[in-house]
Amino acid sequence: MIIRQLIEEDIPQLEQLYKQFWGEESCIETMYKQFNKLHKKDSHIFISAIENTKLIGSVMGVICEELYGDCKPFLVLENMIVDKNYRDKGIGKALITELEKIAAKRGCSQVILVTERNRVDAVKFYESAGYSSQTHLGFKKKLT
Repeated sequence: MIIRQLIEEDIPQLEQLYKQFWGEESCIETMYKQFNKLHKKDSHIFISAIENTKLIGSVMGVICEELYGDCKPFLVLENMIVDKNYRDKGIGKALITELEKIAAKRGCSQVILVTERNRVDAVKFYESAGYSSQTHLGFKKKLT
């Protein structure tokens, strides 16, 4: 397995991973446009896990600037996904580890994420990676 930056050629396989997880299709054209816009920004980090030529996992990080204390940025972990046939093999941990290394190099003080309460396996995974749900409470509100 290779951990590397996500590239444009990975988008069709990424769409299939999202479809596998969410059960719905994404618009490939929109994904290409969004990726080409976001990957040029220093604030967005896209990491992929590749087995041979197959995309088996991906994660996105977004660096947010802070305006209090030491004003150190933090990273929001988003869109973590691992192919269901490759779970429990250390792929998710490898993706997060690489994302955390990049975040630390860019001066981030912490990583935050949100997951759904009913995703028990995801909660256990994030806890095993050192994340705590005991000290903070996250909220989400859909706007559309």
